[in-house]
Amino acid sequence: MVKIYHDADADLKVLKGKKIAVIGYGSQGRAQALSLKDSGMDVVVGLRKDGKSWDAAKKDGVAVAEVPKAVKGADIVMILLPDEVQEGVYTNHIAPNLKDGAALYFSHGFAITYGTVKPPKNVDVIMVAPKSPGKREREMFLEGFGVPALFAVERDYTGKARDIVLAIAKGIGCTRAGVIETNFHDEVTSDLFGEQAVLCGGVTALILAGFETLVKRGYQPELAYFECLHELKLIVDLIQAGGLGHMWKNVSNTAEFGGLTQRDYIITEDTKKAMDKMLDKILSGEFSKEWMADWKGGLKKMRELEKQESDRQIEVVGREIRALFEMKK
Repeated sequence: MVKIYHDADADLKVLKGKKIAVIGYGSQGRAQALSLKDSGMDVVVGLRKDGKSWDAAKKDGVAVAEVPKAVKGADIVMILLPDEVQEGVYTNHIAPNLKDGAALYFSHGFAITYGTVKPPKNVDVIMVAPKSPGKREREMFLEGFGVPALFAVERDYTGKARDIVLAIAKGIGCTRAGVIETNFHDEVTSDLFGEQAVLCGGVTALILAGFETLVKRGYQPELAYFECLHELKLIVDLIQAGGLGHMWKNVSNTAEFGGLTQRDYIITEDTKKAMDKMLDKILSGEFSKEWMADWKGGLKKMRELEKQESDRQIEVVGREIRALFEMKK
């Protein structure tokens, strides 16, 4: 049985007197910096001077400094930047200023697993990966609860890494809900697979295929939009609230019977084999190389695919429908 760690398993005193540098002030950076500050920690946010995030952090009442200054002397350096920019910021601004015995912290295993960030041997390497976007994470903290998270210790140079990572999990509210131990490799590979096969790639491909099938057979695009995209949130909310069984209990008997008896037409053995190939690309590092190459090349492939997506009939119809409903408010 997997152990779930809660507030009683972590001690915030571990962080007392420590300088915590949060690098980045996006979704996770803002949520974690503010929650740690509210938990009584000494937090400074490291950013490019006078940028949008700089002004936002100052407005929120957080101490702000340029990245090298924030990192210098910090006991914990939390790298909460997008995966693709971590390598450059780490190499140019963080690595030269890291002190011996500091803890290098991440909320995603990408940089360590795929080697875009290579920490020195004289630092702890730790991770807390909240299972929520930062905005919701912060809302839950303010409501007196938190979101679940995964945590990991990649390197325990000081012998205190586990205590530190659990204390951070408590400081951002995650131990209120519960945290589970894993490792950097399993966190990032499962996360990438979930995004590609189900949450982002799989769901959007299924929506598109359903919409296009109905339209091709003569159904109104607006009708196809409602049936294949608009109602999806209702179903996902039911699943998120209580699992698959909860969803089946809350849809009609016709929907349940149809879903359970007909879904194998969609997810076939060939589909499962394709998922295995997708996971192999992630595990081998092939996907990470493709992604970083596109980033370094100016995101040409991603921008082209975004344009193709925006031009699809379902997106055009969706924009028109949403505009009509907004007018009625």
